[in-house]
Amino acid sequence: MEDLLAKGMNKAENALISGCSAGGLTSILHCDRFHRLLPAAANVKCLSDAGFFINVKDIAGVNHAAAFFSDVVKTHCLFPQNEVKQIQTPLFILNAAYDSWQVRNILVPGGSDPRWRSCKHDIKQCSAKQLKILQGFRDHFLEAIEAQGDSPTRGLFINSCFAHCQSEIQEIWFAPGSPVLGDKRIASAVGDWFYGRSWFQKTDCPYPCDSTCHVFKNSSHT
Repeated sequence: MEDLLAKGMNKAENALISGCSAGGLTSILHCDRFHRLLPAAANVKCLSDAGFFINVKDIAGVNHAAAFFSDVVKTHCLFPQNEVKQIQTPLFILNAAYDSWQVRNILVPGGSDPRWRSCKHDIKQCSAKQLKILQGFRDHFLEAIEAQGDSPTRGLFINSCFAHCQSEIQEIWFAPGSPVLGDKRIASAVGDWFYGRSWFQKTDCPYPCDSTCHVFKNSSHT
């Protein structure tokens, strides 16, 4: 940032910090700090893509999430559900309610019941019992989101795709087949929010209601 500011960013009129996954988490944790580095009159906002990790027990009832992030949690209270309320800078949360990374690594971590092997990689392969557990994960996720309050400056695009990171690839971000909520693709929702044309706070209905989810074969994004 010091390098960028010295090269002219200190005169920025518009600035958006964003990232995916760990980068999305970092966009939350450093949102206000980023804002303070820029001119007071600048339009500064933050976009977190797939960075809203929740503290939830795995299918065996173990708090695997806390153990997974233990080194960071001790010093940073890492989980966004503990941080977002305190953020003053406008923040947009883009996330799948069935975040595929969190399902594979937090809800059903390595070494879990082998009957989950197919389901954790492809939600279409889940049994009715497994889908019920995934719906419970979605419920916990939405509860964590709702607990952040309804700040009018916050943007939300929470769809029901089985995905992780939806801003990095053009086919998902803004294309004819991109995911849609409220008649808007992700890029349109974020763009309207960033430039103040309209606010966007929408949460999708439960799986499998959303037919606009993008599917990549053999990809970490789904």
